[in-house]
Amino acid sequence: MSKKEHETDQLITHILKGIEEVKGQDIEILDLRDIENTVCDYFIICNGSSNTQVNAIVNSIQKTVSKSLKEKPWHVEGSNNAEWILMDFVHVVVHVFQKHIREFYDIEGLWGDAKSVKIETTY
Repeated sequence: MSKKEHETDQLITHILKGIEEVKGQDIEILDLRDIENTVCDYFIICNGSSNTQVNAIVNSIQKTVSKSLKEKPWHVEGSNNAEWILMDFVHVVVHVFQKHIREFYDIEGLWGDAKSVKIETTY
């Protein structure tokens, strides 16, 4: 496993931990590495039940990743209305939605060629 792959795996692990700490729902990882001309290697998608929970998920991810890996997202977009917040960690892009917005945009459907892994939660 290359250093980049190891770092990406660690980043994904800590992002998932941040999502799970505030009970983010319907967590899914899309592996985009086998698709040509993609902007990153992975999408991590989840949703919250309100704009408050969406913000809490994003804050939890930032705190967990920063504390464990001393890393910050390169860019965060959508915090103003918290219906869809995008966090860009360069190789990994996190999409945190409110449920109805996620259903409307259907990113999983748009990236249907990607390998998909659903993360089971116990809450």
